Amino acid sequence: MSRQPAWRREGEEPDYRFTLANERTFLAWIRTALAVLAGGVLLEQFATHLQPRLLVSAIALLMCALAAALCVLAYRRWRANEIAMRRKGPLPATAALAVLAVGMSLVAVLLLGLVLWLSR
Repeated sequence: MSRQPAWRREGEEPDYRFTLANERTFLAWIRTALAVLAGGVLLEQFATHLQPRLLVSAIALLMCALAAALCVLAYRRWRANEIAMRRKGPLPATAALAVLAVGMSLVAVLLLGLVLWLSR
């Protein structure tokens, strides 16, 4: 039998439908992180016409870091929701939405600037 964290022994077992919905949300965040990571790798490997190369690499690195942060935030959100459901409390707020929105907006603005600079 696998060892369970202490919070899994607290409160009541939530309705399995809510637990599965929480898991699906977690997996959606992981898929989003994977897409951001893939975008960063593709940018680094195949956007050879964008210059300066150092800035392109920095944007790709930013995307990879954002993907890693989203994975951590997704787990923390899943865990916090599980604890709240076990305690029959309100679901907590998350910083993941703000991190994703700000991070991807920054990436989009930087790439837009590069494309516009390249086309002049």
